[in-house]
Amino acid sequence: MSTEREMTKPAQDSPEVFKPGKTTTPDVDIFVNDDEILLVADLPGVDKEDLAINLENNTLTIEGSFTAKFTGTCQRQEFDSTDYHRVFTLPKGIDVEKTTAEFQQGILYLHLPKSAAVKPHQIQVKGV
Repeated sequence: MSTEREMTKPAQDSPEVFKPGKTTTPDVDIFVNDDEILLVADLPGVDKEDLAINLENNTLTIEGSFTAKFTGTCQRQEFDSTDYHRVFTLPKGIDVEKTTAEFQQGILYLHLPKSAAVKPHQIQVKGV
């Protein structure tokens, strides 16, 4: 399975729909082992309630938003509200029903387990 190459390319058939304003592509690390693909996405400032993960037809979409909520008169502004948007085309063989996500301190851990059909399997050789 050429997971790394497939997932780092933008999805070809997904429409890019962005909200007006600043949109950022979050940094994502992808780890692959025999059992799963793990995506680790950096979404600073995003609250769990402002995070959406959608998986449909092998297309994974991660969206989140951070809204700057400060009071007082702004003297200098380098930090602003941001929408995060990232789309991946997943390889075949992901067990969608067992997919899980954890979100801690602005970091999303998305576990995409491989189905048994694509996992490596050791074949035992019997003597005759």
